[in-house]
Amino acid sequence: MEKLIVTAAICGAEVTKQHNPAVPYTVEEIGREALAAYEEGAAIIHLHVRHDDGTPTQDVARYAECIAEIKRLCPDVIIQPSTGGAVGMNNAERMQPLQLVPEMATLDCGTVNFGGDDIFVNTENTIKEFGAKMIEIGTKPEVEVFDKGMIDTAIRLEKQGYIKAPMHFNFVLGVTGGIAASMRDLSYMIDSIPAGSTFTATGIGRHEFPMAAHAIAAGGHVRVGFEDNIYIEKSILAKSNGELVEKAVYIAEALGRSIATPDEARKILGLS
Repeated sequence: MEKLIVTAAICGAEVTKQHNPAVPYTVEEIGREALAAYEEGAAIIHLHVRHDDGTPTQDVARYAECIAEIKRLCPDVIIQPSTGGAVGMNNAERMQPLQLVPEMATLDCGTVNFGGDDIFVNTENTIKEFGAKMIEIGTKPEVEVFDKGMIDTAIRLEKQGYIKAPMHFNFVLGVTGGIAASMRDLSYMIDSIPAGSTFTATGIGRHEFPMAAHAIAAGGHVRVGFEDNIYIEKSILAKSNGELVEKAVYIAEALGRSIATPDEARKILGLS
């Protein structure tokens, strides 16, 4: 079985210091959390950025600052900016990080009800616009899917030339409005992607480590981090993203999977 790629989603756009004081906002804090995750085995840093007061932003200058700080501390790590941004942002705002021509970036392949009045909107034209831009600049998309129909959308758009094969998927399980976080549902998602694709599993909240374990055993990859879960155990806040990565690595080693370095991850994902 190939080596395991661990992605650390270090801050997201919604979780705050009120949820966990270790959630990073500033450039220095984002660098600190990226380093903590990298030192424990994360090959990819999935990156949202904030203003110093915690407000989410897609501002390209802020991304450039944060990426420079992460690269200073972790020169070989893969940095994967989000083009999802935060609920309510328009396409132009969300696409700003692509101006930096990252190795990877996220490509959300459907609209999701996030509970209450929050709707994360990704029309087909949005997906096509983002996908075409990533092909133009040579950025590998991580295809974000919150339900099985989004896999079907990605496959159809790949055939139309908006996404390059082989595709790399991130299955987000357990989010309000999306597919449930169960072994049955993750297995269904895995069985639905084209041959030659790779996948990462992201379990939300208490589902983070059960979904990680199942993905590891199934030969996939995993994402952990404060964006998705702030606890290391029930009712015990994680001290850092590094602590969450450390736990994922422990599970992987117990299941016989070794951990990919950033350069090994590049080869697995076709980045090099």
